[in-house]
Order: sequence, then C-alpha cells, then structure tokens
Amino acid sequence: MTAFRPIIVALAVLLAACSPGKKEAASQGAGAETTVIRFATDWRAQAEQGGFYQALANGEYKKRGLDVRIIQGGPGVNVPQLLAAGAVEMGMGSNSFIALNLAQQGVPVKAVAAYFQKDPQVLMAHPDQGIKSIADLKGHPILLSDASVGAFWPWLKAKYGFSDDQIRKYTFNSAPFLADKRVAEEGYLTSEPYTLEKQAGMKPVVFLLADNGYPGYANMALAPDSLIDKNPAAVKAFVEASAKGWHDYLYGDPRPGDALIRKDNPEMTQDVLDQAREKMKTYGIVDSGEAKAAGIGVMTEARWKEFFDIATGTGVYPKTLDYKRAYTLQFLGK
Repeated sequence: MTAFRPIIVALAVLLAACSPGKKEAASQGAGAETTVIRFATDWRAQAEQGGFYQALANGEYKKRGLDVRIIQGGPGVNVPQLLAAGAVEMGMGSNSFIALNLAQQGVPVKAVAAYFQKDPQVLMAHPDQGIKSIADLKGHPILLSDASVGAFWPWLKAKYGFSDDQIRKYTFNSAPFLADKRVAEEGYLTSEPYTLEKQAGMKPVVFLLADNGYPGYANMALAPDSLIDKNPAAVKAFVEASAKGWHDYLYGDPRPGDALIRKDNPEMTQDVLDQAREKMKTYGIVDSGEAKAAGIGVMTEARWKEFFDIATGTGVYPKTLDYKRAYTLQFLGK
C-alpha cells in the first residue's frame, strides 16, 4: 500500500452497497441500542488496517454497543467523498493532508484519532549507489505519484533543495526503478520494500520520511460533524475500541484480525501481513512519540500546528486556513 492512490469514484454503486438494509436493522432487536458504523478503509484489506479488523474480530466494537461494518477500499473508493455524501458513517484518512483538504474545502468532517503516529511514506534507492541519506538523492530522478507531488514533495524541496526536474511520474509500477539504478521511488514502509525484495530479489535502501523530520499523522479515523454532534458516545466508543484493536493486533494474537483481512482480500498472503506488522512494531508506526504516554490514536495541537506550518511554508495551503477545523481532540486521552 502507498499513502496515495489514483481514485475513480463510483458513488452511486457504493451508496447502494454501503446502505444497511431494513432487515439488518430490524435484526438488532428493539431496545438493543446498537449503533451501526460503516467504516470505509483507504485500500484493500491489509495489515495497515489490522487494528480495525482485530477490534471487529475480537468483539471490541460490539461490547461498546457498535455494529461496525468495514467497507473495503480500493482504486474506485474515495473515502472523503463517501463521508461528504453520507454514504458511510466514518472512514479512514490516509494522511494529514486528507483532513486539511476537507477543512480547506469546507467539508464538515474531522479527524478524531490518528492510529499511525508516523506516516509510513518512504523513499527508496538502489543499495549500491552510495546513497546513505535523503540528502544524497539530490539530482537523482525520483518516481512520484501526482498526489505526492502536491503533498510531501514541497517539504522535500524545502528541506533538501530538491528541484522539480527530478520528478518522474510514478504509476505504481516499479519497472522504471528497477531498470535504472540512479532512480529513486516513493513507497510505503510496509509494502513496496518487501515487494521489491520478494519479487525482484533486491533490497532497497529505505528512508522513512517520518524519521527525517516529516511530522504528518496517518491512518486517521474521520467522522462527520453531524455524527460527532449527535452521537459523540459512538465516536468515542469507536476510537477506544480501535485503539484496543491496534494494541492487540501488534502485541497479542493477530490471527483473528488476519483471518478477516484475508476473507475480505483473498489475494493477501500471510507473509505480507507478518512482515508489515513487524515493521509497524520495529519503526514505532503506531505507538511511538506521544502515544507512549497518552495512548494509541493520540493527536496533539502542537503536532497539527507543526504540520500546518510546514505545509503553509511550502505553499500547499494559505496561512489564513483555519486548520483546527480538520480535527478534534475531544475523544482522546486516558
């Protein structure tokens, strides 16, 4: 998985697919007080969503009065648009830009938790080119998706002096990277490096942007203001159950979550799940920084301001944007 994917939205189909039927609603029984939460993920089922699947498999949502139905993402799913259209109750925000874009567009949807304290976005280079840091990539061609050019690329240019003539279009095909040792490529820590090693027999040099000063959150839970206002208890229950799911997926028995992942996505293999989970643990993707003290899913005012200041400093957003509309901290904290 990579943080940004080309997306073609087919809302009419998804609206019909995501709507709970009358029979399902009736089956909850009178007085059951169960809240249905259709939760749209940002890509096909995988370990990067493991905490949500684990919480579902282990009954963490159910014991808190929620009937959570995970709506699997893919190339035809635009989570922000589904939320804006009311097709789902909650959804996954891949990175901090998603929440800020919603605020800029005036869409009443907020990030309510960030389950990845580190954005897993990486740059990869060939191992025999003397490249020992991101700075060494100055002047090298870099394969980037269109979304990345408008997201973390301005930060790379500002910090490392990169220039736009280094950009090569990335179509989620690593063939150009493999064909030219001077070329670098974007990727996701838990996905592309392993795929290259497994399928091409080469172990790339990997630079995690988050470990080099990039402050964005990732894997956020997004909720519309309408749900936050009308049923804050359900939002809090989802946030807390998901945090428990993420802890159990990383440090308990992950097999229940993995089973649901592979049921939703039969193409997923166990070795890919295992290596992704191990990398999330090794690099502190879920529980580093403030999460060590404040718990999984934590966000802070200071961290959002830091990200916003970087984004405005590189011209991604106007400084007049009320960035605090992008998130709420009311459901976090022990």
